Amino acid sequence: MFSLPQVRRARGESGEPLPSPFPGLEKYEAQFRRGEFSIVAAGPGTGKSMVALKEAIECNRPVLYFSCDSNAATQLTRAGTMLTDIPSRIMKTKVREDDLDDIENILAERWWLRFDFAAQPSIDDVEVKVACYTEVYGLAPHLIVLDNITNLDNEAGDAESFTFGLEGMCDWANSMAKETGAHVLALHHVTGEFSDGLKPIPLSGIKGKIGRVPSMVLTIHKEVDGMNGQTLHISPVKNREGFSDPSGNTFVSYRFDTDRFSLTEIEEAAF
Repeated sequence: MFSLPQVRRARGESGEPLPSPFPGLEKYEAQFRRGEFSIVAAGPGTGKSMVALKEAIECNRPVLYFSCDSNAATQLTRAGTMLTDIPSRIMKTKVREDDLDDIENILAERWWLRFDFAAQPSIDDVEVKVACYTEVYGLAPHLIVLDNITNLDNEAGDAESFTFGLEGMCDWANSMAKETGAHVLALHHVTGEFSDGLKPIPLSGIKGKIGRVPSMVLTIHKEVDGMNGQTLHISPVKNREGFSDPSGNTFVSYRFDTDRFSLTEIEEAAF
């Protein structure tokens, strides 16, 4: 038990927002805070992994990224493009041909960003890797990304146990955030009616209805124009520390350059 002065000393870095490349979201106080657990949910191919990787690269803090859903070549292509502004189609060829000597130093500057590519790690696997990161570098990651949380092995055998397993997974992720002082960011899917990603996704649209535990939930939907350009709309549907709109109809918009993997904020948020 702690008195308030003791809480002041015991809190450590909990509550500290990580540096964010999403200033529009910060206006709503939708921030990735250390010691907290959040979910980013969207349909397939809508950009949730891109948002997570952009945060992982640009926060400039120790990061452990569990890339269950994307392989090493994909993540290297995305990260290389983000860091160098080399078009993704060229970077993909450079990765395939291992022609990366000219950007090796740029990649090496992000030494604190570490990936694990196990397809279906268990909770124990994740905890061991976090402990290894802490042992090797002398501090715990400030950001832990679980991409996607459904790829973690929860030993669920049917739909009901799957849902309860996800609830338990969220409780575990929340506990890990508190114990390590990291922000734990889990990527997740949405229900079928929102899987095309073309309309705002409410809090109730998260697959498994697991919005109880996380301190923040962001959903992403997209808009495609006639020239195949894309705009990503990020909605704060749950936010214990700031503004939220559970309907998903309040969002911050970003122009998504699919060739450069860049997100450029469109200044006015939609209401």
